[in-house]
Amino acid sequence: MASQYSTRLIGAANTLDHRVFIEQNGSVVSSFHDIPLFADQNNGIFNMIVEVPRWTNAKMEISKEEPFNPIKQDIKKGRLRYVRNCFPHHGYIWNYGAFPQTWEDPTVSHAETKAKGDNDPLDVCEIGEQVGYVGQVKQVKVLGIMALLDEGETDWKVIVVDVQDSLASKLNDIEDLERNLPGLIRATNEWFRIYKIPDGKPENTFAFSGEAKNKKYATEIIHECHEAWRRLISGESPARTPTYDLSIANVTLPRSLGYVTKDDPAYANLPHDSRMPPAPIDPSVSKWFYISSVHI
Repeated sequence: MASQYSTRLIGAANTLDHRVFIEQNGSVVSSFHDIPLFADQNNGIFNMIVEVPRWTNAKMEISKEEPFNPIKQDIKKGRLRYVRNCFPHHGYIWNYGAFPQTWEDPTVSHAETKAKGDNDPLDVCEIGEQVGYVGQVKQVKVLGIMALLDEGETDWKVIVVDVQDSLASKLNDIEDLERNLPGLIRATNEWFRIYKIPDGKPENTFAFSGEAKNKKYATEIIHECHEAWRRLISGESPARTPTYDLSIANVTLPRSLGYVTKDDPAYANLPHDSRMPPAPIDPSVSKWFYISSVHI
């Protein structure tokens, strides 16, 4: 379970060279490939990796390109990316992250969304009350899913809850959310629609008219993306790694193309923990943006 995982921090948060590696029993593992998707498959419990803790703005994400896939802050035009605060939301409104061992295949169009995958691990919104931390491995159960259409690609957002959350026993499918956490689905839809507007982009759109699909549908998508990941690391996918700039290096999957032993120089020379206090964040990141075009 989660206790076997810890984080190796490189450099200072809010800098270009900051990295968060995930360790298992003290040794670095790939956050994309080595951590199992299923924590307890018989009981429908999954592992998720927290990239962005709730209420924070730094757009942290698993680095698909770097060996062993540390978490780093996204960069655009040489600058660190932060999401804007679109009133009344502050930063991300859930613990935001990804499912390991999943991949949204950019060569395959989904039958219902009619759009190809976004070449990322499957995105996850964890709605429990505890604020997570970057690189945390949480055990979660699935409640539902939304299909964001982001610049022509299908960008699934799976809604989950930490199995340790005080409400977890009451939350078992999508309809339980409105009963127990009224307004959360609506707020989630709004957040994804408007969060790019302050950066000069149009509203995002959704498949299914923005409707959140149920647990069964979400679980099918997770299994599809897990199978796409399996094809990727086994070499069966037509999306060869050089084309899509993905690192499939791992230390736990000896039958995969990216398997390396721990004495391989690429692994043995990984940086040691060098954590430093966070660098200051530009005060403009705290600004509120009031979006007049919101129509709900």
